[in-house]
Amino acid sequence: MIESLFGCTNQNKNDRKKGSVNIDTSVHYIRIIDPRKAQNLSILLRALNVTTEEVVDALTEGNEIPVELIQTLLKMAPTEDEELKLRLFTGQLTELGPAERFLKVLVDIPFAFKRLECLMFKFMLQEEFQSIKDSFSTLEVACNELRKSRLFLKLLEAVLKTGNRMNSGTYRGGAQAFRLDTLLKLSDVKGTDGKTTLLHFVVQEIIRSEGIRSARSERESRSVSTVGSDSDEGSGEDTEEHYRSLGLEVVSSLSSELSEVKKAALIDGDAISKAVAKLGHSLVKTQEFINTEMKDIEEESGFRPSMEAFMEGVRGEVTWLLEEEKRIMALVKSTADYFHGNAGKDEGLRLFLIVRDFLIILDKVCKEVRETTIRLSKAASKNKEAEAATATEDSRSHQKPRDFHRKLFPAIAERRMDYSDDDDDDDDDDVDRKD
Repeated sequence: MIESLFGCTNQNKNDRKKGSVNIDTSVHYIRIIDPRKAQNLSILLRALNVTTEEVVDALTEGNEIPVELIQTLLKMAPTEDEELKLRLFTGQLTELGPAERFLKVLVDIPFAFKRLECLMFKFMLQEEFQSIKDSFSTLEVACNELRKSRLFLKLLEAVLKTGNRMNSGTYRGGAQAFRLDTLLKLSDVKGTDGKTTLLHFVVQEIIRSEGIRSARSERESRSVSTVGSDSDEGSGEDTEEHYRSLGLEVVSSLSSELSEVKKAALIDGDAISKAVAKLGHSLVKTQEFINTEMKDIEEESGFRPSMEAFMEGVRGEVTWLLEEEKRIMALVKSTADYFHGNAGKDEGLRLFLIVRDFLIILDKVCKEVRETTIRLSKAASKNKEAEAATATEDSRSHQKPRDFHRKLFPAIAERRMDYSDDDDDDDDDDVDRKD
C-alpha cells in the first residue's frame, strides 16, 4: 500500500512537465522585492489558500483573514524603496512574480499595512485578553493561598524553631525569620545516619501533631453527628501509628492545597506586563489612525465603521487590563514583602518558583516517610504474630504437662494406671473389713 501511494513512478520527465500545474521556471519574472522574501510570501499564500481578493476585502471592509498571514505580511512589508518601485510599475501584472503581484495590489490601497495592524489588534485582542485575565486570576489566588495556608505557615514556623534549636548559642540562634530559599536547602542537611535529612525530621514532627489535631476533629464531628453516643468510642484508634497516618495525609495534601501557586510559577510576569502595555499602545495607535488618516480618506467602504464599532466595545476591556495589571503586580509584591520583608522588583514571582520547587521536594519526602512507615508497620505486625505464637505455645505447655509427659513416656503412664488399680482394690478391702 505504501509503494502504491508514495512510491516513485518511472514517469518520463517530459511527460510530467506536460501535466504539471506548477509555474514554468523558464519564465523570467520582473523582480522588485528581495528574492527570499518573495519566495516565503508565495509559499505562505499557497499554504493558507488565501486569494488576493479575500485580502483586499479584509482591508476595505474589515473582514477576517488568517492571523498568520497578517503577521507574515507585517514582517515582510516592503521597504520604502520597494514600495515606491511597486507603485511606479506600469507594466502587465503577469510580468511580475506571485509575491510582487500580490504586493502590487496591496500598495495601491491607502495605508494598507496600517490597516493590517488594526486587523491584527482586532483579531488577537480577544485571545490575549482571556489569556491575560486567566493569568491575573491565577496570581491573585496564589497570593491568597500562600498567606492563608495554615499548614504552610506552621511548616515555616517548625523550620524556624528547628533552625534556632540547632544554632543555639551561636550568632545565628534566636532568628525571627528566614528567607524562603532556605526551604530548598533543608534536604541537603543530613543527620549522622547519612539518610535522614532536616526536612525528614521536620515532617516527622509535624505529622504527629497534625495527626492528633485530625483525630480530635474526627471525634468532635462524630460526637456532634451521633448524639448520645459513648464519648470513649473510637478510643482504640488513639495510637501513635494512627496519629502519624492521619498527619502524613494532611502534610501530603499541602501540594494540592497550593495548586494555584504551582501554576503561578509558570507565569512570566515580564511577558504579561509587556503584552498588556502592547495592547494599550495598539488601542491608542488604532484610535489615532481611525480619527486621522482614515478620516481624511474619501472611501466608501466598511473598514472605518467596522473598526469604530470594534473600538467602542473593547476600549473598556483594555482599560480594565491596564488597571488590573497594576493591582495584581502590587499584590504579588506585597505577598513577597509578607514573607521576605522589603522584597525586590522580581521577588514576588520568584517566590512562587521557590514554593513550587519546595513542594516537589516535600512530596518526595512524604513518599519516603510513607514507605518507611509501611515497612516498619509490616515488621511490627510480624513481631506481634511471632510473640502471639510463642505465647500460645507457652500456654499450651503449661495447661497440659501430664499429657505431654504421657506422650513421651507411655510406659510410665501404664504403670501409673496399674498403681491406680491396686489402690482401688486396697480401698475395697478396707471397706470389707469395716463391714
